[in-house]
Amino acid sequence: MNEVAACLDRGLALRGEERMGEADAAFTRAHALAPRDPVAARCLAQIRFERGYPAAALFAAARALAPGDRDLLRNEALALAAERAPDQGEALLADAVAAAPDWLDGQRVLATLRWTHELGDPFAGYAAGVEAMPGNAALWLAWFAAVAQQRDWPAARTILDQACAAIGETRGLLLAETFMAVERDADRGEARRLLDLTTGIDDAGLSICRIRFALREEDWVGARDTAQAMLGGPAAMLAWPYLALAWHLLGDPAAEWLEGDPRLVGEYPVALSDAEIGELTETLRSLHTARAPYGEQSVRGGTQTDRSVLLRHEPILARTRAALMAAVEAHVAQLPPPDPRHPLLGRPRAPLRLAGSWSVRLSGGGRNVPHTHPAGWLSSAFYVTLPDGEGGALALGTPPPELGLDLPPRRVVRPVVGRVVLFPSTLWHSTLPFTSGERLNIAFDIVPAARRGG
Repeated sequence: MNEVAACLDRGLALRGEERMGEADAAFTRAHALAPRDPVAARCLAQIRFERGYPAAALFAAARALAPGDRDLLRNEALALAAERAPDQGEALLADAVAAAPDWLDGQRVLATLRWTHELGDPFAGYAAGVEAMPGNAALWLAWFAAVAQQRDWPAARTILDQACAAIGETRGLLLAETFMAVERDADRGEARRLLDLTTGIDDAGLSICRIRFALREEDWVGARDTAQAMLGGPAAMLAWPYLALAWHLLGDPAAEWLEGDPRLVGEYPVALSDAEIGELTETLRSLHTARAPYGEQSVRGGTQTDRSVLLRHEPILARTRAALMAAVEAHVAQLPPPDPRHPLLGRPRAPLRLAGSWSVRLSGGGRNVPHTHPAGWLSSAFYVTLPDGEGGALALGTPPPELGLDLPPRRVVRPVVGRVVLFPSTLWHSTLPFTSGERLNIAFDIVPAARRGG
């Protein structure tokens, strides 16, 4: 193996272990040895972007070596947005999807960029795309999904009608119709008809529709049975939160087995000084460059950062990460004994790694709506700045209000600056709104890391 390949392999391994500074050094060395190597150029641009350095020019240089690589173009656009030039990133992506309307990832990122930075109609790319490619079913469904995510049901209805006229009735459109009927909750008879019509279709999203409809209909047994049937498959982490609700509503002691042990939730001081908290506050505020929250996330009345904030290069974030991981280790050490049936207690407890980290900044009236983190194992909230008074509390166990369930939270945590709350990623969680001030935090997910060498 030559030195360039060895540096690239080393960098990728280090990045997988979240040793970002060492990975950066390895990729920098590979690029210095082979400045025309497209893989070295790509890896250097990516690690610099992930560490929070300016990377748009690096992605542009890498793209010059691999002009057909759309991932590089997408990431260049995202890097431009991070460097406070979202209009340039938007223009770059808009030209790309105009030339290739069926590039679904480009359409998705373009819509997100326009939404979060308030750059015109977020979904115009989809509309132009289906005009150019009216027979592309995937493009129609992607447009529907983007609009339905915002709960704009009249617009979603129009898209489905136009799609049906263009491509005819398809399984994908039937599933979209079913999803909208269930979530719109305006005609339960129609929702029930579509759910009956789709009986026998094996689709995780459809199963979640069945569960949510059953909960609205107070069919706790039906919700339980559908959720339990999902536990052996890849969508189990989507099902556990709903199974918890069904068990609770049925008075099943399994609800306490799943969520009731007080050791599953912990509050811990984080070893940062007041001065470090102040430095962290200013650093995080500087990263909130978006004007609106991501449409697919739970934030309302605030913004959320991009990339993994705890993997960035700033020394204060590195110290914060170390302090938070120490709290995670303390929490994991006191968890109840292993239980192979349990989504939290049945998994390995070491080694652990981040599965995403971000900062949320809420202003007066802001909140996080109830949600879970199906890609996580442990989730968190670390409080950096809080409004005055009692607002901004963390509610654990409260179901989404649109389900119409009269269930109180299992626990309400009053936030304290400098403390982190850790809880199972399958546990519904939300924040209570507050009237004025600022609520600034870091949230992150933890998962068991795969052991190298099997």
